[in-house]
Amino acid sequence: MNNRRNFLKKTAALTVGASALRLPLTAKPKSMNQEINGINIVGPKEGFTPEIGTLVSMMNWMRNTMLMPVYGMSQKDLDYLHDPESNSVGAMLMHLVATERFYQINTFEGGVHFEPGRKEDQMYEAASNLGDAGRKTFKGNDLDYYLDKLSACREFSLKELAKYDDSWLEIIDTQFWGSPTNNYCKWFHVAEHESNHNGQIKYLKSRLHTN
Repeated sequence: MNNRRNFLKKTAALTVGASALRLPLTAKPKSMNQEINGINIVGPKEGFTPEIGTLVSMMNWMRNTMLMPVYGMSQKDLDYLHDPESNSVGAMLMHLVATERFYQINTFEGGVHFEPGRKEDQMYEAASNLGDAGRKTFKGNDLDYYLDKLSACREFSLKELAKYDDSWLEIIDTQFWGSPTNNYCKWFHVAEHESNHNGQIKYLKSRLHTN
């Protein structure tokens, strides 16, 4: 009995000690709050419902990662073609803009494709297809040109995503990609797609001074 009583006393003391080490959220210093809201925290974000905020945090993290290798690249670097069939870094950056714009049209605006009669959509079409169209269309631009396009497109995405609640992510398109696909999958693809091209961008950058 005495052994059990001593065990309970020790357990209670340890519990109190552990509790004393845990500060309530309101007591966290500003620096820690800033860290919690930082780029490396995946989870709900202010201004969005929980699941949409988590999705946004993933999109933002991948965007930050994808842009790291392009900072400091010159116009010549952005236009570099490793071979006659490759895509330039500049064209791939616009490809990412076009992809995100497609999903804006598809999920926010009820559209299914770019409008060929619109000049802006012709640019998106060239960026989406890459190849000859991308090589011809996207050259001679400095980095700020591409960063501005990426930023404006993302700003619109965030503005629109803030209008919806988590149930919107569950809405299913029965024929997208040939099988049922919900909005969550579509917008997760926007982040995953940037991850895919991030590897290509890094490879092209590594080839700049080898030829």
